[in-house]
Amino acid sequence: MPHHLNNGTHNFVSIMTIEDYLESSYWVIDPLPRQVPAHSRGQYFRIEEHFRSRPLIDALYRRFTDILLKLNCYEDMAFSTDGEQWDTNPLPTQIETMVRQSLSDLRMLYVMLPAEETLITLSADDTYMTIYNPSAKTLELLASLVASEGLFLWKPEQ
Repeated sequence: MPHHLNNGTHNFVSIMTIEDYLESSYWVIDPLPRQVPAHSRGQYFRIEEHFRSRPLIDALYRRFTDILLKLNCYEDMAFSTDGEQWDTNPLPTQIETMVRQSLSDLRMLYVMLPAEETLITLSADDTYMTIYNPSAKTLELLASLVASEGLFLWKPEQ
């Protein structure tokens, strides 16, 4: 059953829960082109920690914001920090504020594409965004948007 918005309360009516999405197949938007192997000879954790420092994390989240803004040109989107109350197609400045607040308040940001039954998450302690249950159409569009921001879209070993 596709999602649809109840415009009065900004809540979704769906048979899928956030937990259902989190258990579905997923892709990531990342500064790295593929998953780092568990036994890599490099220094992944030091590099990741470096990317989480300021001003690098601010620049990365700016790119994530720009991807979401561009995606919203093509798809209705709803944003939530708790998975219950959703703000549908907020102003671009509100989207920027939500992404910044998720970073500064160390909280999760949920972004729903109702027509595509896709969930995007952004967590302040990560250097990537996760896309759950994406359709081929969504992946094709995201691939272009992600590349335009100098990032990579790839599917982890699940």
